[in-house]
Amino acid sequence: GNGVLHHRGFGVACHLGVLTDLPCVGVAKKLLQVDGLENNALHKEKIRLLQTRGDSFPLLGDSGTVLGMVSGQPSPSLSQALRSHDRSTRPLYVSVGHRMSLEAAVRLTCCCCRFRIPEPVRQADICSREHIRKSLGLPRPPTPRSLTQRPVACPRGDSGESSGEARSPQRQADRTTPGGCHSTAQCQVG
Repeated sequence: GNGVLHHRGFGVACHLGVLTDLPCVGVAKKLLQVDGLENNALHKEKIRLLQTRGDSFPLLGDSGTVLGMVSGQPSPSLSQALRSHDRSTRPLYVSVGHRMSLEAAVRLTCCCCRFRIPEPVRQADICSREHIRKSLGLPRPPTPRSLTQRPVACPRGDSGESSGEARSPQRQADRTTPGGCHSTAQCQVG
């Protein structure tokens, strides 16, 4: 949910932070159109210019207040748009929640992203959907094709598995990084 990038300037990340007195970060997948922010051609062009993981730009409202960040460059603002992953073309919208600067929020969000969505949010979504499926007695969704295929081999040629050890496709997918290696520490290239 959003932090200060909100119609009332106080989104769910702010509420949670104030109630628990814990640092919170606002992270959203879609731009909330407030204070003149629009997903127009200019905004889409700025998103297109985000080239690598960690690139960002500030979200400046009509009032002159920076409401968030579409991530990357340090900025004394309250929210930014962020490219959280090299293979992601859609940014995340990061904003201040509670007891956290925007720069720290952007860095933390970027560090938590194995994929496009920060891992704590992604895992909570996976667990909640599984719980709902089990409680309603619904069948499991089909496994995506990418999970059933063997991951790309490590640059060192190490598959990360000991001989004779078999893993389910889901466990295998959970243990591989987006590039196909089993851990970034295990397979440093260059």
